[in-house]
Amino acid sequence: MRTFRHRFRVRASLAEVGAFHRRSASMGAITPPPVYAQVQRAPAELGEGDEMAFTLWLGPLPIRWLARIEDVSPVGFTDRQLEGPFQTWDHRHGFVAVNERVTDVYDTVTVAFKNDLLSRIVGIGMWLNLPILFAFRGWKTRRLLEKAA
Repeated sequence: MRTFRHRFRVRASLAEVGAFHRRSASMGAITPPPVYAQVQRAPAELGEGDEMAFTLWLGPLPIRWLARIEDVSPVGFTDRQLEGPFQTWDHRHGFVAVNERVTDVYDTVTVAFKNDLLSRIVGIGMWLNLPILFAFRGWKTRRLLEKAA
């Protein structure tokens, strides 16, 4: 198992940050190019036990994914891969109010790689790009939420 952690601060309330991250459309909005996120099935707002089926397109390469949303509370939730490129993928989205208008966002991703060669190559490639992915997500989340304020 490997664990990746990322943290950023956004000038938005805890409620605004939580609501933003629970909207299934937000995933596509904060995914960096050249990756394209295409949601096939998910409720507009993600709640306990909901499932989200989506494809991450890396150019012509489709990476299909099915995740279940768990441990939902005002201070975060976990998306757990049910089907996808990893043996396991658990992503905890955590939110901590700094004050009424500022929130820290914590992401903790724990993965295990599959043993088959193609999945392992894709998983390792994705793992190595997590710092870029989450830096972009933090920047884009701040841009979207702070612009709205």
